[in-house]
Amino acid sequence: MRSVFSLGIRLLPDELSRIPAGGIWWINTDRQEDATSLVNTTLAQQPPDTRCALVTMDQPPDNVIASELINGPDKIFLFSMPSQIKALNAFTSDLSKNINPDHLFIILLLSGEFCENSNNDKLMTWLTITSGWAADNAASILVINPVNNLDSQTARLMGKYRALSGLADVHFLGDCHQYNVLWWCNDKSITGRQQLSISYRDGHWDMLDSEDHTPQNHSDDAQILSHIDVLDGAPALSEHWTLFQTNNALFTEARSAVAATIIFSVNQVSQVEHAARAVHTLRLQRGSALKLIVREKAACLRATDERLLLGCGANLVIPWTTPLSRCLTMIDSVKNQIFRQHVPHDFALLMNAVRPLALRGYQPWETFCKSISDLLNSPLTPFDSKGVLVAMRPAPGLRLEQALTLCRPGRTGDIMTLGQGQIFLFLSFCLISDLDKALSHIFPLPVGDIISNRTVWFEDKNIAAQLVEMRSSSLAQLNQPLPQTLGIQDAMNIHYDEQGWRRKPQPITLLSGKQQDPQA
Repeated sequence: MRSVFSLGIRLLPDELSRIPAGGIWWINTDRQEDATSLVNTTLAQQPPDTRCALVTMDQPPDNVIASELINGPDKIFLFSMPSQIKALNAFTSDLSKNINPDHLFIILLLSGEFCENSNNDKLMTWLTITSGWAADNAASILVINPVNNLDSQTARLMGKYRALSGLADVHFLGDCHQYNVLWWCNDKSITGRQQLSISYRDGHWDMLDSEDHTPQNHSDDAQILSHIDVLDGAPALSEHWTLFQTNNALFTEARSAVAATIIFSVNQVSQVEHAARAVHTLRLQRGSALKLIVREKAACLRATDERLLLGCGANLVIPWTTPLSRCLTMIDSVKNQIFRQHVPHDFALLMNAVRPLALRGYQPWETFCKSISDLLNSPLTPFDSKGVLVAMRPAPGLRLEQALTLCRPGRTGDIMTLGQGQIFLFLSFCLISDLDKALSHIFPLPVGDIISNRTVWFEDKNIAAQLVEMRSSSLAQLNQPLPQTLGIQDAMNIHYDEQGWRRKPQPITLLSGKQQDPQA
């Protein structure tokens, strides 16, 4: 009888993939589809004679198992339970009543909101009790937990190394996934603090070949290649500085650098994408030891532009208000720095991630909710900086539809809808500190004269929770804008002559009734 099971990620070393009998291993994912696919690949990884059980929460297990699953155990015991802590407390006893837990491999798929809505002390108590039950019955439990706030859920389990034999998380990066192993104990060894790149393609999870971009020879780490504008007209400060007239010339020279410092200059919006492409190319081709800096020479970088440059691999973006003396200090601070952040290979993916929604103005209820949800699920946008959601009630005496006509967002990505007697407005990539200023630009009149009260959500988890509530609204709670005038009246009293269309004057009677004789 097999007592050691395997995680469904191929090419992982044994110390990170083996799951022996008698313990609990916990994996968090930031997407529901990643959790489901990991369940299926783990099942497919087991030999036919494996005693295996799948327990799902708030959904039938048949909906989780892929129809194309061919490999795996000959027989899988299927169970489901509600998303409640009481059901989880009865997990071991209910399982023991239906199946012999001896040397049983149990995959427990939690629901997305379960851990966030559960009392932390009760959940930790369940872990301690269940860990002892697994050890007594030589059973192995793999818990897969899809969550919205992955880092927060992983952090709450950090101190439970006595109850958990393993803790890891799978983070989606756009073109691949990052597998972070906090610790993993099995019959081979105890491993901790591992970070691997994995990918899900063609129904399989695979570990990507590790590429060490850190060069061994740092002979040029003292060299600084810079655009001439970076020094504000000053000459090269030492023999280590080399100045270039254009960013193109600088990029050409930097293609042969290994660990030098490269400083681009940007002074208008049209240069941002070109600089981002140059940084992205150098980071992927020349590796992680290269120091890439962008200095803003005029007020042209928006918050999304700065995120794009940092996402493409820039170590530092220097604002235009920074004086030269402070600029040189900041350049010095990145020396000997190794860039560790993941950079997607697809530049278009980075561009789309930092761009606002390709919508503006009024949107139907479902379109509004789906657009914001897609933005929240983007892995390349910064955490808790995706925008602000505002629910506004009109002032007394003002109809909801009338207030909507006064809401005139001008930026692409700012959208609104009607529902539940309120105007819902989403300002993409707007900071909470800038909300009042943004509303003053959107409404032509003082905001207090149009809106009586408002509710604001600006954290990702709060916006996501509000979207769940909005999507559960009935049709009766939704509002529609005033209907537009349908049809176009044809012009009357016109005729066509040799020169074009002309209107024929018609007499109009201004007074009705008989006119009185002025001689009478």
